[in-house]
Formats: sequence, structure tokens, C-alpha cells
Amino acid sequence: MSDDPDMEDDAGHYRAPVKEMGEGEIAKVAAARSRFQEGDLCLLIDRKGRRYLVTLKEGGVFHTHLGFLEHAKLVGHHQGEWFQTSNGHRLLALKPTLSDYVLEMQRVTQVVYPKDLGAILMLGDIFPGARVVEAGFGSGALTLALLRAVGHKGCITSYDLRGEQAQRALKNIAPLVPEGYSLEVKEGDIYQGIEERDVDRLVLDVPEPWQVVTSAADLLTPGGIFLSFLPTVLQVHRLTQELESHGSFQLVETVELMLRPWHVSERSMRPVHRMVAHTGFITTARLCVPRPRGTTGTGPVEEVSDVGQK
Repeated sequence: MSDDPDMEDDAGHYRAPVKEMGEGEIAKVAAARSRFQEGDLCLLIDRKGRRYLVTLKEGGVFHTHLGFLEHAKLVGHHQGEWFQTSNGHRLLALKPTLSDYVLEMQRVTQVVYPKDLGAILMLGDIFPGARVVEAGFGSGALTLALLRAVGHKGCITSYDLRGEQAQRALKNIAPLVPEGYSLEVKEGDIYQGIEERDVDRLVLDVPEPWQVVTSAADLLTPGGIFLSFLPTVLQVHRLTQELESHGSFQLVETVELMLRPWHVSERSMRPVHRMVAHTGFITTARLCVPRPRGTTGTGPVEEVSDVGQK
């Protein structure tokens, strides 16, 4: 309960404050979001569904085999409109979603695909205000998803061994990093341990996460979530063995997701010929008090302290 009576309803439940916006302010914000401006990202889609990601610039021109299109013709217009190239072909213009950007952006390394990003946010319970440590910055796709989930009051600390590559990736994702969000990228080897403590979630995209299990028990808060994304079953098997033998991690689970689009027409429905099948395994575990010896199941047990200790 809150000490502020204005923050509670008649039943005594906490009610988050809501900033009231007038109709004029709402319209202004909506217009800014829907219209293209210089510096905006623009996703152009041609008649065959091919996608082109461009940044609108003063004097800029988009060139394609279908002709060219001046950036100035898009600036000030609403997204969702059609624009004609010099050769008479029409392109649909939209602001890219996070999923669009992840698939179309320049890649420093292999990215975590959108289908896995959504699952990571849910299985890792990445909540607004969370303190998250990430290892394996890569191309930054996972970092973008984590930032959106933790919001302005949360923070992301990302570790990567390759400092120069991480800086290139950070510059690459800068257009979609929300203003005012807390992101710190550090060059370092998470296998050697890190200085952060009282972390809510640990998200790993590294090849040997089992080397992090012991230090994870020290940096996570009680009940905190350990999450790892791995490409092979042998890696998952070794990680699971390490988590289970450590003693301080419970609810160790691994999942894999498949994404199968469908073709829907007036007279038929069928799966498309290509699908996004295996990309990786997501393994999660919760930091808990070690199970007392001689007990089984999850029923009441004698109180034990020192979470994180073997």
C-alpha cells in the first residue's frame, strides 16, 4: 500500500499515477509519430514484398532497380502512404517496427530473431524497472528488446569482449534506443566475474554460460532469473547439468520455438513453403535457497538462509 491516499482506490489497491494529456497534446504526439521527419527510419516495400530500410536525410535519394525516390517526397507525409519512383513503380512507406529493424539492420554478428526475443522477454520476466545484466552484446537486437521492456526506470548493463565491435553495434542500434533509457556497454569477460550485485535478471548470449553459474548466484537477487540463449543441444546439456549441480538454482527449463507463417487466400489455406525453424534454445532457472538434504518435492521445508550458497 502507498502512504499517499490519492494513490489508492476504494478497495485500498495501489493505483499507478497517470499523466493526463489534453486533446491538443494527444493530437500533437500522434501527428509526430505518424509523419516522416528528417532523421527518421523508413521502411520501403515494393510490389513483391521486398523491403528496404533507409534513413531520411536532407537531399537524400533512394535508388533501386525500380527507379529512384527523393527523401524529400516522404518528409512531412504520413506513414502508410504510397510513393512513386522515377520509373512509375509504387513503394509503400512505413516506420519500421522493432521486428522489422532487427531483420533489416546491418549486422555486426548474427542477431537473435524476433520470435526468440519475444519469448526471452516473457520467460525471463523482463519487467519495467528491472536491473538487467546482459552478456554478448553482438549486433544489439536483444539489447533493444530488453531496453523497451525495462523502461525509463530500469537499466541494462551489457558486457562484450570485443570493445570496438560493441561500439559499432551500439552506433548501429542508436536510432531505436529510446531517449532517456539507461544502457551501459562494458568491455569485459563475464567468465571472470563482474562487479554488479542485486541484479534482477541475467541474460546470456555467450557460448559457455556454465562458466557464469557460480558468479550468477552472487549477483542475482533471491528469486532472480538466469536466462541463456544457446544454439546446440550439447551446450544446453552442459549448462543444465551445471545449474542443477550447483544447488542454488531451481525450475531449470529449456524451450525451443518454431515460427510457421500461413498463406491465406480466398479459396485455400496452407503453410508457407519456408519457415523460421531452429534458431536456438532458451534455458531459464531461478535463484533459490538450496534444497535441504533429505527432502523431496516442493512442499514446506525447514527455513534455510544464505540464498546463493552451496
